[in-house]
Amino acid sequence: MFPFGRDWADEILSFGISVNEPSLKVESGAVQVRLVSHNGGMALFGQVLTAMITPFDSTGALDIAEAVRLAKWLQDNGNDGLVISGTTGESSTLTDPEKLELWEAIIGAVTIPVIAGSGSNDTAHSVHLTKEVTKMGAAGILAVGPYYNRPPQSGLIGHIEAMANATTLPVVVYDIPVRTGRKISTESLAYLANNVKNVKALKDAAGNPAEAANLMAMVPKDFELYSGDDGLTLAFLAYGGSGVIGVATHWSAPEHQLMINAFHSGDVKKARAINDILLESYAFETGDANPNPIPSKVMMNYLGFNVGQCRLPMGPPPAGLDVRAREVHANLEKARAALRG
Repeated sequence: MFPFGRDWADEILSFGISVNEPSLKVESGAVQVRLVSHNGGMALFGQVLTAMITPFDSTGALDIAEAVRLAKWLQDNGNDGLVISGTTGESSTLTDPEKLELWEAIIGAVTIPVIAGSGSNDTAHSVHLTKEVTKMGAAGILAVGPYYNRPPQSGLIGHIEAMANATTLPVVVYDIPVRTGRKISTESLAYLANNVKNVKALKDAAGNPAEAANLMAMVPKDFELYSGDDGLTLAFLAYGGSGVIGVATHWSAPEHQLMINAFHSGDVKKARAINDILLESYAFETGDANPNPIPSKVMMNYLGFNVGQCRLPMGPPPAGLDVRAREVHANLEKARAALRG
């Protein structure tokens, strides 16, 4: 009746999930999580964070009220922290005033850490936004590798150093070469981790957990590794990862918490079983025909939010994606129901 043991069923129920109701109607209870870093200490920002989508209204304008509503819901449904205006937040289509307004609103609305995506491919501009959001009380800075420019490694280091020197906040380096066009090398990441005092973490979306293992052997013990690819989170945990900055975590953060907790508790079999439940969500969240964040916006609209569609060049979702969202969510609910018997 309880395929992975009654203890797991009790654990998921501690999140307040009602498997007989749509997720939007969940009233979460106190969430107990293990926030474990690769040195066995407490993870800096928690272990499950969501790179939050940015809601737009029917005219394409930023919808602050809906962004606040979504952020509060994510906080109440298994997330330890939020990344605002990252890739999934369509940062490249947001104006500076929109980013500032969004950061200020979310920081003021939630009690969990808010990491601000203040980086771009313009170092001076990134420094300026980093200074501005530091004044607002953000918990950290997300520094994406500069995109389109394709700088040498010395330029990548210089760019991130400039952002880090503009703030006292911890900096999460974001390596996503599939979007930036340039991989931040392991040697460059190790240099930053060892020589820039507030470079404290990496969001790794480079798709190579084995190389992350090499990095973790080269960095200080308090350096944090976050998976930037939901489907590789379990692999990253084996190499010292602290958790995930995810996308499918919009609707499945409790399961991510359970998977990470199981792994850190030494129950790899349970962690793999939970990961299997999440495979469909991983496949749904992005793809060539429906790149992130198009599917996540469809899913959250289905769950009762009004987040609108993506701004161009992403644009509207293709026909039928809403049907697929319902199927993915229904299957996730069935997996949750199995725990209840």
